[in-house]
Amino acid sequence: MNIIAQLGKGRKRWIFAALDAIVPLLIILVVDLIAIPISEFGAFIAARWYITLIQIAVYPILFFIFRIYQISWVYCNAWECVRLIAVCGGGTVAGICASFIRFGWDSRFKLSLASGFIIFGALIGSRLLLTVLFRIMQERQKEQTRRPKRALVIGAGELAVILLRDNSYNNRVNFDIVGLIDDDPAKLRQKVHGATVLGGRDDIERIVKEKNVELIIFAISTIDQKSKSELLSICSKTGRRVMILKGVEDSIVKKGNEPEKYLRNVEIEDLLEREPIRLNNTLIEEELKGKVVLVTGGGGSIGSELCRQILRFEPAHLVILDIYENTTYEVQNELEEKYPDQKITVLIGSVRDKARLDEIMEQYKPWIVFHAAAHKHVPLMEYSPAEAIKNNVFGTYNTARSAAEHGVRRFVMISTDKAVNPTNVMGASKRMCEMVVQTMEKCSDTEFVAVRFGNVLGSHGSVIPRFRKQIEQGGPVTVTHPDITRFFMTIPEAAQLVLQAASYAKGGEIFVLNMGKPVRIYDLAKKIISLSGFRPDVDVKIVFTGLRPGEKLYEELLMNEEGLTKTAHSKIFIGKQIDITEDELKDKLAKLESVLHADVETVKDMMEQVVPTYKRNRQD
Repeated sequence: MNIIAQLGKGRKRWIFAALDAIVPLLIILVVDLIAIPISEFGAFIAARWYITLIQIAVYPILFFIFRIYQISWVYCNAWECVRLIAVCGGGTVAGICASFIRFGWDSRFKLSLASGFIIFGALIGSRLLLTVLFRIMQERQKEQTRRPKRALVIGAGELAVILLRDNSYNNRVNFDIVGLIDDDPAKLRQKVHGATVLGGRDDIERIVKEKNVELIIFAISTIDQKSKSELLSICSKTGRRVMILKGVEDSIVKKGNEPEKYLRNVEIEDLLEREPIRLNNTLIEEELKGKVVLVTGGGGSIGSELCRQILRFEPAHLVILDIYENTTYEVQNELEEKYPDQKITVLIGSVRDKARLDEIMEQYKPWIVFHAAAHKHVPLMEYSPAEAIKNNVFGTYNTARSAAEHGVRRFVMISTDKAVNPTNVMGASKRMCEMVVQTMEKCSDTEFVAVRFGNVLGSHGSVIPRFRKQIEQGGPVTVTHPDITRFFMTIPEAAQLVLQAASYAKGGEIFVLNMGKPVRIYDLAKKIISLSGFRPDVDVKIVFTGLRPGEKLYEELLMNEEGLTKTAHSKIFIGKQIDITEDELKDKLAKLESVLHADVETVKDMMEQVVPTYKRNRQD
């Protein structure tokens, strides 16, 4: 197999060149010998020898002009076959012209035409034979290595063609493709690299059963999010594992990867019926390019993604602050490798430490601050409410005051949907943070805004990685309540929203993302189990564990007394401010400070006093 695969490379190209010179000569002589009586053959050859010589000489010249020897005929396409046809046509035309000039339209002209067609067939046939031999040896080797999984491919476009080609030619790829699925009626029953388009989305479940499919491969690169979610939902009903083929940049031929390198599991973002956020990059670039940017909590999920997105807009200096050194160090290494020409400074410090914040603000003089540092885990903060107040409320207050005192132009605080009618300490603390930035807006030249969004996929503590791990361990998958729902967005979406909000800010706003429909976690768990190739509550059990401390069945994005104002972005809105004076804010902060060393119940009682919308769950 290796000898065949290497033909056409290096010195082996000269083997082809020699054969391509000899084959036309032999064919011309054989055609002449068949057509001309033996008694006249010698005179015939003597009369047209130079025509034969011209015809033979043209072929190698055309082979090199059209770069035929640079083609790998194992992986050839239609265009490369056209190039070979052009060479054969050129050689034939050369022979015909030479014969016509010398002899006119006699039998010699017909012989040149006949030999041209035969030469074309021989050259094409030799290369097809190469491909066939390679395929036969490839299939034998695959049969000897492992039994291929019976796979149904969703899609019959460019990405599916890449998979089918690689499945034929690459030893690392070994699937028994039973057919393709495509909603285009014109493609029904068409053959694509040997695989047949068997039907559309409505036929998936039937085909899976009839063809005994073991794996479904989603191979569509150009599809809207709603259609993608619908197709994956249909696939999830089959009980077969579903995997998604990555884009062309990760194709098998290009990378030469093992299957797990170019196939990935279905993630929740594939199931969300919401299109990715589109940004006004011009506004963001005006806000960030050439500016000093400070990100607090830069080692966390949101903070680190903010840093990645910010560096795309070429700030003059990115300053990253975080108290947890491990993840922050990892982010530093990643960013310095990816953006070697960007100025990046990573600092360790706490937002609880006002003096440290003043020192940083004074030294680096940031133009804009993205405040992402916070305690975010709801159940943990229920048991340590004073820590939520210290870090979230007073950490935000310290950072906001330091920013105002050192002339920061804009301050963007990361909030959460849990701040709306909170039932837990974490949400209540973030509502207090919103009060802080709205009040600071009124008494300083710095523009203060907050950005509120829902659960972030892939962040520390996200539900999807936990589901995956539980499924790998054979279950059970744990869900707190059968009716619990959540809004979801990806980490890049969250970071992009924050940057876009910063570019719209005029001061005092709470920006809210239209996140589409909430997702029922129980339904999500069933889909993840099904798409992993298991049957919910049969192969992998789902167990309800009860709501955790501070948790509620659904989250809201806006308080009842807040209205919505549109922005230039179709999915970003502004919530109406709730007035609070500076004196009222200071009074609330003083009350919270007075209970920082009290017991848990006392801290929660005080939080209910200072955050009127906080309705504590008394059952915890």
